[in-house]
Amino acid sequence: MFKLFKFLKPYSASIGVVLALMFLQSLSQLYLPTLMSDIIDTGVIHGDIPYIAKVGAFMLVVAAAGTVCNVLAGYASARTTTGFGTLLRGRLFSQVERFTLHEFDNIGTASLITRTTNDITQVQQVLFMMLRMFVSAPMMCIGGIVMAVSKDAALSLVLVAVIPVIAGAFFLIAGKGVPLFKMLQTKLDRLNLVLRENLTGIRVIRAFNRTDHERERFHEANRDLTATAVKVTQIMSSMMPVMMLVMNVATIAIMWFGSIRVDQNHIQIGDLMAFIQYGMQIMFSMMMFSMILMMIPRASVSADRINAVLNTVPEIEDRADAKTAEKQLGFLEFRHVTFSYPGAEQPAVRDISFGARPGEVTAIIGGTGSGKSTLANLLLRFYDADSGNIFVDGVDIRDMSQESLRAQIGYVPQKAVLFSGTVKDNIRFGKETATDEEVRRAAETAQAADFISAMQDGFDSVIAQGGTNLSGGQKQRLSIARALVRKPNIYMFDDSFSALDFKTDAKLRAALKKETADATVLIVAQRVSTIMDADRIVVLDDGQIAGIGSHEELLRSCGVYREIVASQLSEEEIA
Repeated sequence: MFKLFKFLKPYSASIGVVLALMFLQSLSQLYLPTLMSDIIDTGVIHGDIPYIAKVGAFMLVVAAAGTVCNVLAGYASARTTTGFGTLLRGRLFSQVERFTLHEFDNIGTASLITRTTNDITQVQQVLFMMLRMFVSAPMMCIGGIVMAVSKDAALSLVLVAVIPVIAGAFFLIAGKGVPLFKMLQTKLDRLNLVLRENLTGIRVIRAFNRTDHERERFHEANRDLTATAVKVTQIMSSMMPVMMLVMNVATIAIMWFGSIRVDQNHIQIGDLMAFIQYGMQIMFSMMMFSMILMMIPRASVSADRINAVLNTVPEIEDRADAKTAEKQLGFLEFRHVTFSYPGAEQPAVRDISFGARPGEVTAIIGGTGSGKSTLANLLLRFYDADSGNIFVDGVDIRDMSQESLRAQIGYVPQKAVLFSGTVKDNIRFGKETATDEEVRRAAETAQAADFISAMQDGFDSVIAQGGTNLSGGQKQRLSIARALVRKPNIYMFDDSFSALDFKTDAKLRAALKKETADATVLIVAQRVSTIMDADRIVVLDDGQIAGIGSHEELLRSCGVYREIVASQLSEEEIA
């Protein structure tokens, strides 16, 4: 957990202020019992009212000063820990942004959300407690022992007997609770996963009448988390009754032996009262310290999970000498590319070689699982090829910075992804500096202008999270507009026309031909009608190239392509 404290560096001055204030507050707490002792032994016994009033007023000043220090320390601690949490969340988010899809698969989206929210909150809470008690608890304990011994060294033997009992109880209880904290966070991950799947898949769940099944699945994860949380709470909450029992027994022992010492004139009544106060302060400081130590195990588990993310080295990182594309023409070449997904038994694509040039449309077609979308993932460096090379303008994409590479590509994913905000915001996601005219033109080319105009606020209409207030075809067209507004050198359409009707599809392809005349266009498609007019068609079968050529050439030379065409088009359309 202490590795995370490097994020406290910007708050060094604030931490110094907190420690100084808590030091002063502890001094005031230690001084009050001595003043009370003086009032009893000098003022009360001798009936000296002016002395009682003078020392009592001074006690009020000391108590008020301690209170002010405590309040200011609480404010500074809150600002420090909140800032720490903000920095840590930002750093964690930035790290996750660098992850490849492989790291997302390994850690899991639900777990990443838990680590960014709940785990950081756990560490933040412990840090707050540590700042408040890091100086206060040890000083109150040590100072209390010193002051108690100064009052009566013999009576201090009661405290010597009590302190090991408290320490032993804590280590026994904490030892049983620590292993459960890791289980608790893991089960919280599981609950988040079930909840996330339920919310994102609500349409499918209701369509298949699986609401009861999902409810039971959630209740099972919830009960599992609750059972572990209850068990941890039961174990850790037993600390407080044990502490209180020990404190009360110690107080009784102090009063018992103290009364004997008073009777024997070894100690005055005021000093005995002060001794009791110091004994309570010692044990209370140990309770505070125990509270921190009880919170540390769970925070340590959370810190380990956070550090696991921060220390994860992404599989794909820019080289130190990464180049920035200079020509930016869009010449693209796959050369003997082979790639396997992690854990897969066989490669997703094998020995893929083909080229694509500016001003041409290159289409990729094949059956389900043939590797079409994999090529898009490799081009964008979501994964790196196991062997072979991909070149853009003659430069291996591994030698280019990822930002430079992706700046040249307008990508339309297979599953349209939109973000909460307005229609205009979503289109501008492709180019932040796009003018209103550029946004409108991109929408018109994508055949989205009509339905956008029909919306209540036009381009300023709000899109719900995930685009749930739009149809599949509308979401696809906005995704296409987002890529078009970027005006890239390479367009990658990953089966992004599947939700469009044939009429809209035809109009869109005609508009795209004008808009992308000078760019390299790659179209991954399932429908033959979408790619019949492509300059070059790459046919994939089981991860390998089964044929390359125009529509007419492939009808003559490629059996796999003929099968695909025959399954979709009539004989008249083929002819």
